[in-house]
Amino acid sequence: MSKFRKVDLSKVRTISIKNRKSKVSSHQLARPFSPKDESFTDFVDSLPQVLVAEELREFVAALVKARRAGRPAIAMLGAHVIKVGLSPLVVDLLDRNILTCIAMNSAAAIHDVELTLFGTTSEDVESNLTDGTFGMSQETGEFMNGALRDAVRSDAGYGEAIGGALQRSRRRRSSILATCFARAIPATVHAAIGTDIIHQQPTMDGAVTGELSFRDFQVFARVVQELRGGVVMNIGSAVILPEVFLKALTVARNLGSNVSHFTTANFDMIQHYRPRMNVVTRPTKGGGRGYMFTGHHEIMIPLLCALIKSRLDGA
Repeated sequence: MSKFRKVDLSKVRTISIKNRKSKVSSHQLARPFSPKDESFTDFVDSLPQVLVAEELREFVAALVKARRAGRPAIAMLGAHVIKVGLSPLVVDLLDRNILTCIAMNSAAAIHDVELTLFGTTSEDVESNLTDGTFGMSQETGEFMNGALRDAVRSDAGYGEAIGGALQRSRRRRSSILATCFARAIPATVHAAIGTDIIHQQPTMDGAVTGELSFRDFQVFARVVQELRGGVVMNIGSAVILPEVFLKALTVARNLGSNVSHFTTANFDMIQHYRPRMNVVTRPTKGGGRGYMFTGHHEIMIPLLCALIKSRLDGA
């Protein structure tokens, strides 16, 4: 005989499943996709209508709606987006007038420059760190620091200066910054002094870098003033761009702009605190919607771009 009393389940009340609140119905299930007989749109339709698959469709629909209404679509890019080979997809969205502004950290600018000028980037940090040669690529530092120095007497910002300097490259059409410059699309670069390889080289001028990056903050804040009804994507920046966006947003509102009812999304391999709070949650309080999508950029961003183009072409 047990020492412990047991609940009497014979007295439990049950209900009919017909009256139960359920989250998934059979019409929401995925269906097998036949690449031989079906289109990409059919593939999109084959995804389950639940959780993140449905949210990704919702986000794409919001972006397409915003662009059809002439509202902004801003992409904030971390360096990893470029170093894993996604520049051509971003350039394609720029060429199609889907993206209206690019913001990036200066590490992303470095990868964009190196791929455009030299066709290679993303050095092996571990092997080069041991002998003190990590980040000492002379050509990268001389080109970027030189372009910034040459632009300081104008009113150009960091992104405009680099994009303009890249116009002489034969690979300029594959460059995000060069494309933005050629198409007169705002491209802002937000530097944190001491975080990038070109900051440790003899050609570095902290005053110049700080001034041109500050100008880009002003450009970005001006773009954010028009964000009502638009879309912001943060892709792969865990700290700098979420912080820049939050400050630009508060400047825009402080100056009297009604910046509300916009859509945001964070795409990253891991969901960090600042993107979640400063891009997805806080800015959309009082009107708007924020999304979080977790996955590798080299898979998620091609899928996102294909979904956007499919929706624009098919709807």
